Amino acid sequence: MGWMRTAERLGAALALAGAALSLFIAGLVTASVGLRWATSSGLPGDFEMVQMAVALAIFSFLPYTQLRCGNMLVDTFTIRLPARVLSAIDAFWDIVYAAAAALLGWRLAVGAADAIGSRTSTMVLGMPVGWAIMACAAMAGLLALAALVTAAGRFRTEP
Repeated sequence: MGWMRTAERLGAALALAGAALSLFIAGLVTASVGLRWATSSGLPGDFEMVQMAVALAIFSFLPYTQLRCGNMLVDTFTIRLPARVLSAIDAFWDIVYAAAAALLGWRLAVGAADAIGSRTSTMVLGMPVGWAIMACAAMAGLLALAALVTAAGRFRTEP
């Protein structure tokens, strides 16, 4: 399955970018707290950068987590079912997840277009927020595709 391998590579690259962003966030918070301790004044707009970066980082991890089947499962009532039935149930929920991610991505894209059109920006630094929202919308779309990929893989899996 070449497409599955390609999807996993893209998901891994996106997750690594999210990890790098998380490290940046940690460094930014550390620097701001250190400055606040040393000078009673932190980095201006640090909370704005952290808010945006955390949202981007979280969305960057979701497709890879889905592709690696890393989401939490509760199988209390289904653990004794045959493997083929479990696979069908998991595929069904992957499709539901894909629909929810697509809906979220669509609404984020609508909100991003509105924020870009109205030039909405952060209060302290004046950073435009629409492009970060649009990036989250795109990653939600990738999550929807990842969920469809895993659903297809579950339907093809022979127990």
